[in-house]
Parts: sequence; structure tokens; C-alpha cells
Amino acid sequence: MKTTGDQQLVKRINRSVLVRLLRSQPSLSRAQLAQTSGLTKSTVSLLVRELLDEGWLTETDVTAAPGLGRPSTPLQIDGRVRGLIGVEVAVETLRVVCVSLLGEVLNSLEVPLSGTKPAEVCKQAAGLVARSHATLIQRGMQLCGVGISLPGAFDEATGMLRFAPNLGWRNVDFVPQITRALAKAGVPEVPVHVQNEADTAALSEYEFSESDANNSLIFVSCGVGVGAGIVLNDRLFTGAQGMAGEIGHSILQIDGPLCSCGRKGCAETFFGTRVLDKLADPGQGGHYLGVVLQNLWTTFNPSMLVVGGPSCHRYPAIVQVAQNTLQAYATSAGMPAPAVRAARYGLLASAVGAAALVLHHELRPMHSRTAATNTITI
Repeated sequence: MKTTGDQQLVKRINRSVLVRLLRSQPSLSRAQLAQTSGLTKSTVSLLVRELLDEGWLTETDVTAAPGLGRPSTPLQIDGRVRGLIGVEVAVETLRVVCVSLLGEVLNSLEVPLSGTKPAEVCKQAAGLVARSHATLIQRGMQLCGVGISLPGAFDEATGMLRFAPNLGWRNVDFVPQITRALAKAGVPEVPVHVQNEADTAALSEYEFSESDANNSLIFVSCGVGVGAGIVLNDRLFTGAQGMAGEIGHSILQIDGPLCSCGRKGCAETFFGTRVLDKLADPGQGGHYLGVVLQNLWTTFNPSMLVVGGPSCHRYPAIVQVAQNTLQAYATSAGMPAPAVRAARYGLLASAVGAAALVLHHELRPMHSRTAATNTITI
């Protein structure tokens, strides 16, 4: 005998199936959704009605079904009713964006960090989220959830920020602090999800860009720190304690320059922003970035590599040097290199991806962990 919880989970899974189908194939009708999903027509009809009422979907112009002459109403994701808010906590900056379900940036804010202590960061971020929420209200939109990206290793299972050397944070119990700060700022109770900034940047490309990733994508974020967001088999790969993708602290040179983490020869000591600012030719850092891209390619074999962050924005030449370096390795091995491109959202990639994190969890109810979230099911 199924419990109410089982039934609710099945319903969430079925809803997510329909939404994901319409994200990948806009304008499917109810009948086409039933055929493609394998769900019964009655189930699809009921769930579509709910999704329409809640502002997830909208109907477009009615057309005739081929060969039948009966009207068929195409459906698509509605970008006008529900909004997402994403926050990037960078080493020196806070960025906050409002994003539609379709990935359209509706509003963005960027301010310097007023302090680096966790409580100070949470208070400042919550205030900006409250301002952004007011913008959504003015547009007549409902807040779906808040996503937050952090410049370090975040353990989703416990809600702990394990390691953020450029902020001086270790083992910070971040989720309860940001949840309290948001409530105090007057932000309504919605799902709050937190993840590493490179991981969220990867989701900005994976969730909101064209489907050229084929279930695998790696985003290399180059700023003061360096990290990689890894999507494999339609899921973020974060590792046992959120440490996956901390490529800024992979060793490129034994006994190399001293890194902020205490090691020597880390990748970020060769093409982190603070290092590039001191080089006569910042393009030199692109060679080391290319070495990292080569290592990621041979380790994970992704279909797409995306490069972004402040270093690439300030010194775009390093991207071309990195591409050339990767191609040289590929030519030597007699293998085609994966496609490499610049981030589509530019410096907003991590903030937009933090908003996408909310959607990523909502559309994968079987995979979402609730320990690190303030969960109100939508």
C-alpha cells in the first residue's frame, strides 16, 4: 500500500518529466506529451492543468493535429510568472540576478563585499535578495527559490562550506546562517540551495543554453581562485565532500609558487587573476589553463568545455592560448579535442547558475538532497 509521501514523490517526478520534455521540445501538445512520456492521457491532462495554474507552463496558439483535423494546443515553459534569484559570493564582490524559467536575466546587481565574515556576507546578500525580490513583485512574478554560489568546497549533504581559502573560511555552517538572514530581510520562505561557484556556472550553461552538452559539460571558472563545475550524466558531480572540481589546487609544478591554501605550485598561482595582473604578458597564463583543460578532457571526456570568469573577461587572450594548447595535445595524441567556448553569461555565469541550481533540483526530485536546503516543495 503506497503512502501519501510515495504518491507525492511520484507526482513530483511526473511533473518534472513533463516540464523537462517541454524544455527540450517546446510546443508539444498534451497528446504528444502522453505519447513521449509514457504517462496516461488523464495523468498528463491533470498535471498540465496544475502546471498551467501554477505558472510553469503556458498555452500557445491552437493548431490542427495532422491528419485528424482536431485542435491541438501546443504548450511551452512560461517565462512570465515564476522567477528565480541567484547570488554569487565572489572573493571581492556580490552579484545577484533575477532570472526567468527560460534563463532570461531580468535584473542584476553587483556590489563590493562589505565584509568577509560569514555573518556579514549573509546579511549583505540577504539584503540584495530582498531588493531583487521586490523587482520580481513589481513584474507580477512569484519567487520560485534562491540559489547561492560560494567560492569554495561546499558539502551539500551537511550544508557546510568546507574550504574557501580566498575568503579565509573553513568548516562554516553556512546554510542556517543564510536562511536566517533571508528570513530577517523579509524574503518569503522558498527553497534555498547552495553550491560551489564553478558548479553553478556549469549549470548556467547546462540548464539555460542550447542542448550542445549531451549530458556532460565542464565549466572552468578563472578568477582569484580557479575551479571546475562538472556535469556528468545529467547531474552535478561534486564528490564526497564537495571537493570535486577544486582544480585551482591541483599541482602544476612541484615546489612552485606558494598558494593561499598552503600548497606550492597550484594552478591558481599560474593563471589566477591576481597572478595575471602581475605578468607582463598575461597570455602566458593561457598555456597553463590549456594544460588544465587537457587534463580535464582526459579525465572526464566531456562533450563540451566552457571557460569563463574574471580572468577570461579581463584577459580574453588566455582563452585562445588555452585552446591552442589543448589542440596541440589533441594533435599529438591523434584525437579530436572537445569543443571549447567562452561563457555565454559572462561575469554573471555563477549568479545565473545559482538561479539555475533551484531549477536543477526541482526537475530532479529523486536526486535532490534536502539536508542542505530550506525546503518548501513547489
